[in-house]
Amino acid sequence: MSELGEITTRPTDPVGRVLYQIAKWLAVAGGVILFAMAALTTISVTTRAAFSAPISGDFELVAIGTGLAVFAFLPWCQLERGNVLVDFFMAKTPVRTRVFADIVGGLFYLAIASLLTWRLIFGAIDMYQYNELTMTINFPRWTTFPVSIAMLGFLVVVIAYTISRSIAEWRANRFFGD
Repeated sequence: MSELGEITTRPTDPVGRVLYQIAKWLAVAGGVILFAMAALTTISVTTRAAFSAPISGDFELVAIGTGLAVFAFLPWCQLERGNVLVDFFMAKTPVRTRVFADIVGGLFYLAIASLLTWRLIFGAIDMYQYNELTMTINFPRWTTFPVSIAMLGFLVVVIAYTISRSIAEWRANRFFGD
């Protein structure tokens, strides 16, 4: 075992492989959404400059799309152990120390993601009951909430999985990739 080795992120167990595939395809979908938002912005700026006719509601659509894209990327980042703070501060530490930091950080992240999911449910209910619409294109704001809630719920499952995986590594003193 190399104590200074790199931790491999791709799961090998059946549950992890399923979560990995779902997270990967969610991240691809997030990338497609982000690309569409970039294209929308480019077209809107171009038509605004050339014809003084921007796409109506472009800011609203970009905000909605960007929010969905971010929620789509989060599970993949968690499975890939893509925590910038841990990478920055823990790069030179032993693998066992990084795994411990992953466990502690994962517990905080689990609490935050669970809280966000719970509150987003109530936000969706309020948006639906009061039929809140966006200002320019009158798009019903609640319609994106079920997708966001599902992605955040999936993130909670992924975080719980990565915590359990890190605890198993810690207990066995054996790390993926060794």
